[in-house]
Amino acid sequence: MTRDFDLLIIGAGPAGMAAALAAAPSGARIAIIDDNPAPGGQIWRDGVQAQLPAAAQRYRAALAAASNVQLFAATRVVAIAGPQQLLLEDDNSAWNVRYSTLILCTGARELLLPFPGWTLPGVTGAGGLQALVKGGVPLTGERLVIAGSGPLLLASAASARKAGAQIQRIAEQASLAALSAFTLQLTRWPGKLLQATQLLDSHYRSDSFVVAALGSEKLEAVRLNQCGKIVEIPCERLACGFGLIANTQLGQALECRVADQAIAVDDWQACSRTDHYAAGECTGFGGSELALVEGAIAGHAAVGEQQQARALWPQRARWQAFATQLNRRFALNSQLKQLAEADTLVCRCEDVPYSALAERSGWVDAKLHSRCGMGPCQGRICGAACEYLFDWQAPTPRVPLSPVRCATLLQLAEPPAAG
Repeated sequence: MTRDFDLLIIGAGPAGMAAALAAAPSGARIAIIDDNPAPGGQIWRDGVQAQLPAAAQRYRAALAAASNVQLFAATRVVAIAGPQQLLLEDDNSAWNVRYSTLILCTGARELLLPFPGWTLPGVTGAGGLQALVKGGVPLTGERLVIAGSGPLLLASAASARKAGAQIQRIAEQASLAALSAFTLQLTRWPGKLLQATQLLDSHYRSDSFVVAALGSEKLEAVRLNQCGKIVEIPCERLACGFGLIANTQLGQALECRVADQAIAVDDWQACSRTDHYAAGECTGFGGSELALVEGAIAGHAAVGEQQQARALWPQRARWQAFATQLNRRFALNSQLKQLAEADTLVCRCEDVPYSALAERSGWVDAKLHSRCGMGPCQGRICGAACEYLFDWQAPTPRVPLSPVRCATLLQLAEPPAAG
């Protein structure tokens, strides 16, 4: 089965929803594809304990009311099936979609760096912790350490505290000078300043990063480097994330240019490939406000509404300035490249240690000598870690783009020749 649309949007986070709603008044036939069961992306993720903000509820309601917009939830992109055509899979079937114009809103994921003990039960990403909380995982009475970098640490701490966790430490690797400079700049964005004030936590420490997770069969304590001093904090849970990285896999597969580890776009959010646009965190991390305005610009531009798109440029510039400050002040300390020891697993799926990769020259060399990146996550975790640790170039995406059923792959086979 093949469905045809004028505009196809991959990703139903803030950028994707904004793009669809901007383009909808044109009357174009629009489809949104997302692998989550409900729109909102990671930042507006739903769940039994999720408290969706008013903005998320408004966007959801507007999307549901748009008669020319179809949402295909719990649906994954499997492969490029032909010119302007993708192969998709949902829980029940596989099907092709043809489009005239495409907007990539594939978002970002956490950067997870290996350190001794990071595979122990009880250790997750900072964003992963938020997802667990929204999904209803009980944290009542658990002692929690959060470590890494960026505003997500404070947001995760706030979510966990509401779920009953006892915050022991929030370890931010950025320096006090960098954090002070960032705070002074927040006066340019009063809403962000208010948000930061509301999330402020007495357990927050700068110049601090995880050294090791300790325990035999599960997490028992965390060892931190806190302003040059080693401290150990007993806990049952550690959430550790070192910022976000753009999801560029589908963009790369479509041969869209990638620069600075994100999909490169012009003023109209257009990619290097004709009739292909990108918006939100797949073009660089800047928060939901930037994602919303970029999505709206892409949506207008995709249906030929240049005047409406141009009118949003000043708003985008304002939030791009915030993103610049964010990325500058929370730049990762080079000491984080030294966390892994020789026996520390880098590829958790295939149990490949740091020592097996340290002398390799790149991804091809690593795969010739190990199974790094060949497990279920297909290098999504270890790939980003190796890119940071060893300055390797990201591997080129290969079909299938996500784990799929064998019956779905059969649809990629060419039909037999006649006669």
